[in-house]
Amino acid sequence: MQIGQDEHRAALGVDIGGTKIAAGVVDAGGRIVRRAEVPTPRGADAIDRATADLCLSLAATHPVEAVGIAVAGLVSSDRETVMFAPNIHYRNHPIAARVRALLDDAMPVVVENDANAAGWAEFAHGGHGASDMLMLTIGTGVGGAIVADGRLLRGGCGAGAEVGHLQIVAEGEECGCGQRGCFEAYASGTALERHGVRAVEDRAPGAERLTELAHADGGLRGRHIAQAAAEGDAFALGLLDDLGEWIGRGAASLVAVVDPDVIVIGGGVASTGAPLFAGIERGLRRHLTGADHRPFPRIVPATFGNEAGILGAADLARAAVLTPA
Repeated sequence: MQIGQDEHRAALGVDIGGTKIAAGVVDAGGRIVRRAEVPTPRGADAIDRATADLCLSLAATHPVEAVGIAVAGLVSSDRETVMFAPNIHYRNHPIAARVRALLDDAMPVVVENDANAAGWAEFAHGGHGASDMLMLTIGTGVGGAIVADGRLLRGGCGAGAEVGHLQIVAEGEECGCGQRGCFEAYASGTALERHGVRAVEDRAPGAERLTELAHADGGLRGRHIAQAAAEGDAFALGLLDDLGEWIGRGAASLVAVVDPDVIVIGGGVASTGAPLFAGIERGLRRHLTGADHRPFPRIVPATFGNEAGILGAADLARAAVLTPA
């Protein structure tokens, strides 16, 4: 594997997801100059091998100086081990050492939480013009990243910014983590879908369009709610507005702690646009103490979509080489 030493300082970013592993060569300006992906195989050893093979293939034509790996899970403070990643069944898995050995050289390999990687991409290359940033990724769950005074907040054991499990309703809806009342139980794509399904099952007045879409496709999914909202369906628009208010409510607690200049909203649900963002702002204003007497953070959509994990992982790996701990 070729280690790059030129002025472009390219790095490899890898984003390991539950269904695919995507990787790209990223230059210092945040541009992906070559990209590839493969389906995520079953088993930790197979995932390590697939990750290394992608790196070897990409670096064969584009020399790089570091590899950054983004994973949806808890990452150790030394950025070597995935302590817990439920989607790919990693438990205290030393992925950096395993991949480094498969690359068969001294290539630096750094592991990051995927939301942190995406957040760093937005901070470093998203053009948001802020030194303090909160990013929320709204998808199946709620992920987060916090940048304070230009530094990514990882926490004492590398598990900082797990914002989806902030409790916002005492003894509320059950979360996938086993607790009740978590932020993501109310403010995620899963929550949006749950409320839509309930409306269809209860034959709620106004939910006729959602019922049509559900019957035509074997059940209601989040994409059907987004489709109905794009068509102007009032019930679907209301569901998105309600979801936005829950996002704003949870964000209010986070803003009270970290005081960001900007809140970046990413993830698949963010693409639904204005109705969601109107709800977010209203929820934040309603629940943020002193909202009318303090600078109010800007709420903006993420600049990068599915490539954010690749960009951020590469950038953070490059930074680790330049300024090792």
